[in-house]
Amino acid sequence: MRSDIISGIVCAMRSGTTGPFARSAALAAAATGLAIAVSACGGPAAGAGAGAGAGAPGRITAVGAESQYANVISQIGGRYVNATAIMSNPNTDPHTFEASPSVASTVAAAKLVVQNGLGYDSFMNKIESASPSRSRRVIDVQTLLGLPADTKNPHLWYDPTTMPRVAAAIVRDLSALAPAHAAYFRANGRRFDTTLRPWLQAIASFKRLHAGTPVAVTEPVADYMLQAAGAELLTPWVLQADIMNGVDPAPQDVSLEDALLRRRRVKVFLYNRQVTSTVTESFLKLAEQDHIPVVGVYETMPAGYSYGSWMLAETRALTAAVTEHRSTGGL
Repeated sequence: MRSDIISGIVCAMRSGTTGPFARSAALAAAATGLAIAVSACGGPAAGAGAGAGAGAPGRITAVGAESQYANVISQIGGRYVNATAIMSNPNTDPHTFEASPSVASTVAAAKLVVQNGLGYDSFMNKIESASPSRSRRVIDVQTLLGLPADTKNPHLWYDPTTMPRVAAAIVRDLSALAPAHAAYFRANGRRFDTTLRPWLQAIASFKRLHAGTPVAVTEPVADYMLQAAGAELLTPWVLQADIMNGVDPAPQDVSLEDALLRRRRVKVFLYNRQVTSTVTESFLKLAEQDHIPVVGVYETMPAGYSYGSWMLAETRALTAAVTEHRSTGGL
């Protein structure tokens, strides 16, 4: 399949009316074609992005499907690993990610891949299948955590219990790929766990002081963090799921969310600042009119942050909304 035809297929998926699970099938199909196209052209050396896929000499080439996973790989791998993020732009909708031949080339060259699972990045499976490698190690976070396929919320990195387990798996696999550096990877793994302590302390502090705080959201992006912090999430799940999947919410669900904001039944309104629509913008306008502090949350790690500092910043924004009535639209 020619790359210009593939590009047309991928661009056709950019409609804002389809969500991550509905879009994943089309994206996966396009990704398969991409991987085949790169292979047919002679592999990474023949296409754009070959340098990124090849990595630095003597270093393990690794890929994180999302920038947060790539960041953890980089922290643990240090000078012995070249980590690349496939989805890394915090200013775009990650659900409309456009695959390209360079993506297939980069994944094909990787010795270690970390991906989320739960349909969030299923295009990775297709690329990996189209460029099989016995030496490639793949950490699928859904599988690592033992989560069933019908798990509702795919935003696993907001759960404070997720990344320590991912980090341990990265240490394990990097040590298998480069046994001579195993002690180095283990030390970096312990150091990574230490970087999460401020975030875990901030969550514990919020739960101790503000448990039961009623909040409303547009999507379940930060739900795991909110649950860990003891917040009371009042937005109906069906509304969150519809917005996440690009489905028009039922009028009665929109009315329920409107009522939460108009009647000031919630103390904070959290919205996915990477994915907006007329519905979510109407909620945001209501929150601002009724002087409810808003917090913008991200699906993709913003520039200038590590994973731990990003999660800490999100938790601090939630705390500031409750204690100082302060809005944080973006990081």
